[in-house]
Amino acid sequence: MDELVRKAEILIEALPYIQTFAGKTIVIKYGGAAMENDTLKHSVMQDVVLMKYIGMNPVVVHGGGNQISEWMRRVGKKAEFVQGLRVTDAETVEIAEMVLAGVINKEIVSLINLHGGKAVGLCGKDANLIRVQKHCPEVVDEHGNTTSVDIGFVGEIIGVKPDVLFALDRDGYIPVIAPNGVGDDDCTYNVNADTMAGEIAAALQAEKLILLTDQRGILRDLDDESTLISRIRTDEIEGLIADGIIGSGMLPKIMACVTALEGEVWKTHIIDGRVSHAILLEVFTQSGIGTEILV
Repeated sequence: MDELVRKAEILIEALPYIQTFAGKTIVIKYGGAAMENDTLKHSVMQDVVLMKYIGMNPVVVHGGGNQISEWMRRVGKKAEFVQGLRVTDAETVEIAEMVLAGVINKEIVSLINLHGGKAVGLCGKDANLIRVQKHCPEVVDEHGNTTSVDIGFVGEIIGVKPDVLFALDRDGYIPVIAPNGVGDDDCTYNVNADTMAGEIAAALQAEKLILLTDQRGILRDLDDESTLISRIRTDEIEGLIADGIIGSGMLPKIMACVTALEGEVWKTHIIDGRVSHAILLEVFTQSGIGTEILV
């Protein structure tokens, strides 16, 4: 009986959050360990389906960098990176599109459907959802000179056309979006998945953006998970970067949160995707489990 009472108390704790977020859009960036561990895969998809059934509108944006690298190895190509961005020649962008919009995207769609949802797979090219321009990062050489580097088909988002997402939402579908876009040259470009999730959240004016990662959130000491920072204001970010607390690996996620907040998203969250049902724990409990970034 005590166990049944405890379960009832959990549901009661969730009730005000269910009421608050009913009818609201939640953008989820899915990646990291949660994409590679079978148990966690099902946990995430169950969370997404539950959110839909209780009246929320989840939108899933996924990554898949490790899988792209694996497929590149299979065809004898070596992955190269500049400032964390994959050097993407014409063959590599075809591999990336096959892996992201094909293999990974359809697996996610199938898992959501398996758990009772209605998912539709998309990529940034569908209905001109994501428009991009070629991105050439600037690097500083040993002499202090700054030059632009051509890393191939890597895109910088210049526009989001979310009409197709609104249409899917109206009909009760869960969009699952692979991270690429199309340029004015009609070519396909890779897009950073964190960046894309932030831009989509802003375009939808979502209630929340949730980014799954492989650590508890923002830590003051990377070697000590007890140093989790539970809440960060945007005006604190510059200082945390200067102090080395926010490093290069976390920076795209932080900037995605800033983009979303500037687009009138209410709150953003960086949470540990290694925790079973992490999304529900963050959304439906008072304390949450990760780092909340807000204005």
